[in-house]
Amino acid sequence: MNFPLYIAKRYIRSKSSQNAVNIINFITFFVIVIGSAALFIVLSGFAGLKTFSLSFSDTFDPDLKAVPAYGKFFSISPEQEKALGEINGIVAFSKELEEQVLLTHKEKFTTASVKGVDSNYTKVTDVDSTVYYGGWALDQQRGVAGIGIVNLLGVTPNQFRNPMEIIAFKPGKGGISQSRPENLYNALPFLVSGTYSVEENLDKKYVFADLSLAQALFEKDSTQISGVNFKLDLNADVAVLRKKITEVLGNGIVVKNRQEMHTTLHRMLNTENLATYLIFTLVLIIALFNVVGAIIMMILDKQQNSKTLFSLGTTLKELRSIYFVQGAIVTAAGGFIGVLFGSLLIWSQLLFGWLKITPSLAYPVEYNMMNVLVVLATIVVLGIIASKIASSRITKKLISP
Repeated sequence: MNFPLYIAKRYIRSKSSQNAVNIINFITFFVIVIGSAALFIVLSGFAGLKTFSLSFSDTFDPDLKAVPAYGKFFSISPEQEKALGEINGIVAFSKELEEQVLLTHKEKFTTASVKGVDSNYTKVTDVDSTVYYGGWALDQQRGVAGIGIVNLLGVTPNQFRNPMEIIAFKPGKGGISQSRPENLYNALPFLVSGTYSVEENLDKKYVFADLSLAQALFEKDSTQISGVNFKLDLNADVAVLRKKITEVLGNGIVVKNRQEMHTTLHRMLNTENLATYLIFTLVLIIALFNVVGAIIMMILDKQQNSKTLFSLGTTLKELRSIYFVQGAIVTAAGGFIGVLFGSLLIWSQLLFGWLKITPSLAYPVEYNMMNVLVVLATIVVLGIIASKIASSRITKKLISP
């Protein structure tokens, strides 16, 4: 057996004759366990919040989406639609036309986006499952609006006598003063057949309408759209399908996945995750000063033993290795036990949901093996550094007979 490892294990198992040293060693180990458990729990909680936050937008987002590389609109021909339908791996696709509008009702105003979609839209997204009141019915007079829009304007679903009005500015050039005001926009009475409810910002953002209705409102022909949404087979090769879609639609189209559709949101969440990790790592660094202090106390407590070993031929390097290995074992064991304790808490939250945000909604957490590896790696690296610093305090002067 490796000599420094053997002596280090003996020192860990044995108790010191000084009770204060035993108490310091126990506190050091306890701090490592609590620190590693806290870091793991926070990272798991943040991962759960991240997944929970993205689940709202995932309801509206397809697996892939083709959008114009420049501008807001592009044209798709019947031949291109046929070619898209023949690509293996694409379960369904849906065309859409989206544009900003002004909504009015009983002298109340708000801005929103009208998203004109075809009948396949509910096949590529789960948006129809979010309908809170009414039904998913899109035709030349009716559509679905967010509950935030409905509440702001005071709209009653299926109110034929007092419909909401959509005002869309006409495309074109020139100053406003050159035209009569009523010629600058298209106005359309619009009935709300149902309301969806997902999340506050999304609930105030969209009004879903039939694609042909949106094309007429925005004065676009039947081939002009703003995007194509794709539902993919579960075993499909996404990279290959992106390439085939680009070949059909042309180089003026960019095919995005869900993460690329919300790059700002993902960047913000990743930055917050990194900031949280760094803050708790700083707390761990401060806590691991206890390891340095505990090893130095152990060196002083075992000074006579070290002198004996040195006299028997043990080198200074081997003596340093003994206390270095001892510190590394203590921190690694504390980190492992802390992660195990944190894992039990996370699993209990996943199974029983004992911590609630609301009476019906458990606090979201996510057990991720990457978080386990990150916490263990952090503890081990910091423990090695702390042990190296402390073990370097052994000098010839300290152990000379």
